[in-house]
Amino acid sequence: MKTKTPLSFAALPKDYNGLVSLFPPRPIHDRVAYDNTVELVDAMAGHSLNKDQEDYLEILSRTIEAYEAGLRTARVARGRKLLAALIGEHELTAANLGKIIGVDGSHAAKILRGDRSITTAHAKKLARHFSVSVESLLT
Repeated sequence: MKTKTPLSFAALPKDYNGLVSLFPPRPIHDRVAYDNTVELVDAMAGHSLNKDQEDYLEILSRTIEAYEAGLRTARVARGRKLLAALIGEHELTAANLGKIIGVDGSHAAKILRGDRSITTAHAKKLARHFSVSVESLLT
């Protein structure tokens, strides 16, 4: 969505369905999606919004906040420490972790304790789920 000229608030749809058609809200997984979402939020910020626009802006803002929180966590820790921080931040259990990566809870608990390694396949699933890089989970 990154445009050569800034988005104009006047050119944006006024109803929720129109806004979703223009830019469907999705979890942010990379810098490009982040930049595109911020561009749209910036275009809407500071204007008098109707209820549909307010709801849409709230969803985009929460998506940005979630991505930025993941970045802050990723800067603090790496590998198993990062995973432990994410599990704690999201109040998940070993059983929840197991469901995310497709293993049973006891195997997930071993990963959290450091008895088992995070595999590349696990890291890919976790990276998608938590919006962090695969590399940050493997180091």
